[in-house]
Amino acid sequence: MMLSSSTPSPLFDQRIQFEGETDFYRGKVRDVHSLHDGRLLMVASDRISAFDVVLPKPIPFKGQVLNQLAAYMLRSVSDIVPTWFEDDPDPNVAVGKRCEPIRLEMVIRGHLTGHAWRTYDAGLRVLCGVNLPEGMKEHEAFPTPIITPATKAEEGHDEDISAEEILSQQWVPEPLYREMERVTRALFARGQKMAESRGLILVDTKYEFGLYEGELMLMDEVHTPDSSRYFHLDGFEARQAAGDPQPQLSKEFVREWLIEGGFMGKEGQVIPEMTEEFVQMVSDRYISLFERVSGQNFEKSGETDTVMRIQKNIESWLLAH
Repeated sequence: MMLSSSTPSPLFDQRIQFEGETDFYRGKVRDVHSLHDGRLLMVASDRISAFDVVLPKPIPFKGQVLNQLAAYMLRSVSDIVPTWFEDDPDPNVAVGKRCEPIRLEMVIRGHLTGHAWRTYDAGLRVLCGVNLPEGMKEHEAFPTPIITPATKAEEGHDEDISAEEILSQQWVPEPLYREMERVTRALFARGQKMAESRGLILVDTKYEFGLYEGELMLMDEVHTPDSSRYFHLDGFEARQAAGDPQPQLSKEFVREWLIEGGFMGKEGQVIPEMTEEFVQMVSDRYISLFERVSGQNFEKSGETDTVMRIQKNIESWLLAH
């Protein structure tokens, strides 16, 4: 995409280093820096991933959207469960506690959409050990939200797993897993209520947990477009009755674009060309989602050198903390 002179340089593969840094890990979207005092500093890049593959071009402002929306949401659920998050000293950066990660994603679904629908449409009626009712339509709400966990892969694809398999394979002790289930449902209920107040439906999402000093702690992002899917509340039932598509506020449209281009992350498949128009459209939709979900205006950084801005802001923050 052609960037104007006032557009911050996207964060893609730059390697930023901070004073007192002791370790570094690059995830698909975030760069994780370990600090000497034991805290983690996470830089949200403008990379975008789908089907567990990082796409070849950055999406301007995506990292800022994710970081600021995650900070907003983490603050909004901190009364339900302790969170890793402490501060966001830069639009693209969050700092918080280092947890011992639990290698499971707690996926919770309120509607038969996305991966759940693709499974259902293929004729299967069990997902992660959960029985799916017969006769459901795409996007229809489940009687009660269902939890469909996935293993958190170090590399490659995450894999569906059932609660029974989690316990029999001893991923975590049963009391801890039941607490993760309870907190997952409480977080989703809060997210649904917040979404409804903004004229939205929180369709599905995922939560990641860890342990900090033996205590269950919420990690990563919460209720962002990378981890969640939203529908528009207004007109939802009418569209369902008519069999019309449900406009989504999520990155599902990116997955659909990839599928249409013959790519689902499988060996031998080629990612379609990301045109300037497509990159701009994705950026605009992320910004729109931030404003719709948070009710706040999105303020683009006025500094063009994103790396220098981050280093300056973090240096000041570290001196004060």
